[in-house]
Amino acid sequence: MDRSAKFWDRIAERYSKQPVADEESYQKKLQVTRQYFQSDMQVFEFGCGTGSTAIVHAPYVKHIQGIDISANMIQIARGKAEAENINNITFECSTIDEFRVSDETFDVVLGLSILHLLQNKEEAIAKVYKMLKPNGIFVTSTACLGDDMSFFKFIAPIGKFLGVFPLVKVFTEQELVTSLTNADFAIDYQWKPGKNKAVFIVAKKG
Repeated sequence: MDRSAKFWDRIAERYSKQPVADEESYQKKLQVTRQYFQSDMQVFEFGCGTGSTAIVHAPYVKHIQGIDISANMIQIARGKAEAENINNITFECSTIDEFRVSDETFDVVLGLSILHLLQNKEEAIAKVYKMLKPNGIFVTSTACLGDDMSFFKFIAPIGKFLGVFPLVKVFTEQELVTSLTNADFAIDYQWKPGKNKAVFIVAKKG
């Protein structure tokens, strides 16, 4: 099993009980995202964790396909959806690299708190672009540690080796924007709530 998968499996139960760190910003991100939703839309979320965001978005779209590297996270997500009697979400244990889908399948892709945890964000962004329909939307909230915590690039590899951290990549907000625009996305909305906060971006496929 991938070391990052083991890390997330180990903390899944504790993670599921943690409150949202910045509830006000989270609610704004939900609100902005829903402005792009329509009731007939097919949505994909990679790195869905324990499914909280997919569950709150579910009433606004036709179907959500959620994946996560952690089997324990997916098990918790399925339990949450069942407890709330939500039947338009499918949760699956997979990575964005492993996930197979036809091109132009989804109207919206969500990649929330995940791009900085991938080995190659450019490959993931390119795959998202392919799976989106024309004029499709990619919504991402990403920790750009290169802006506020650039020293973390020295700590992260040690923490990963010791099993204290998962894989964490350090890059700036501008580098993230460049990765998106290089993949032919147009930035439709961009917001950073403050220092040490994740950057929230809505990008549109041309």
